[in-house]
Amino acid sequence: MAIQWFPGHMHLTRKAIEERIKDIDVVIEMLDARLPGSSANPMLAQLIQGKPGLKILSKQDLADPVQTQSWLAHYNAMTNVKAIGLDTSMVSPAKALIEACHQLAPNRGGMAKPMRVLICGIPNVGKSTLINTLKGKKAAKTGDEAGVTKIEQRITLADDFYLYDTPGVLWPRIIVEKSGYNLAASGAIGVNAFDDEEVALELLNYLIEHYPGVITARYKIENVSEHTDETLLEAVARYRGAIQSGGRVNTTKAAEIVIHDFRSAALGRLTLETPDQFAAWLASGLKADADRAAKKEALNKEKKKSRKTKS
Repeated sequence: MAIQWFPGHMHLTRKAIEERIKDIDVVIEMLDARLPGSSANPMLAQLIQGKPGLKILSKQDLADPVQTQSWLAHYNAMTNVKAIGLDTSMVSPAKALIEACHQLAPNRGGMAKPMRVLICGIPNVGKSTLINTLKGKKAAKTGDEAGVTKIEQRITLADDFYLYDTPGVLWPRIIVEKSGYNLAASGAIGVNAFDDEEVALELLNYLIEHYPGVITARYKIENVSEHTDETLLEAVARYRGAIQSGGRVNTTKAAEIVIHDFRSAALGRLTLETPDQFAAWLASGLKADADRAAKKEALNKEKKKSRKTKS
């Protein structure tokens, strides 16, 4: 089942970005280093109108370091784009951010031409935490919940450097089904928009193939590759004592455990997609979307033809 989540305030944020972008020199998009492709907003790509872009891979301390380097190389190979990794251990994030922006827009700076930067990102990607670090105080609300920031605010990082913060925003329709599951696993989607068991099963399915060792290490389950995602979830339930009356396993509770262990990095440093994997998912999603649109158009034409025949 495809996961979708686009509350009303996100539509307002989209409109605000459309207005603000006209006066912006550099657009910063914060991405989750565990799912960089899935956390990149395709709607934003349409809105920024070719502006220089800085991709910040946040939470890189939770992600697979090898895959983080692969994603950084992927983005740094793009024209008019820079990418840097970021986590809570970085000593001078403001300096790194300001330097990267000046490299992208070297003609901006000084009181006559102050740098104007817009920072965007999906919900719960760590944007508010970064802003508080940059300011050295609580300039933005933070919380382990999607959609905490609700209004735009301007933050002065230097006399000639203005940062405009926007609420976390997704996009009206997620066409890459796998992205919906990865976003839900990361905490970027409201809890009422998805089923924990479905998300946990998708997560376990990926871990079986790409990170079987973390399952053995965390839940003491051997021969992980011989399991399906469903039998693995049941094994996690038994190991963690998620048992209902009559000895039945509580897979709902087990799903909550797996998702929590991923988000907290109790499973280790994991990345749920590579650039090549995401490119394949995106191509498949675009094709399926085009096929749906063609079928809808054909159906509408058939209905119009039928109405004309009857009249």
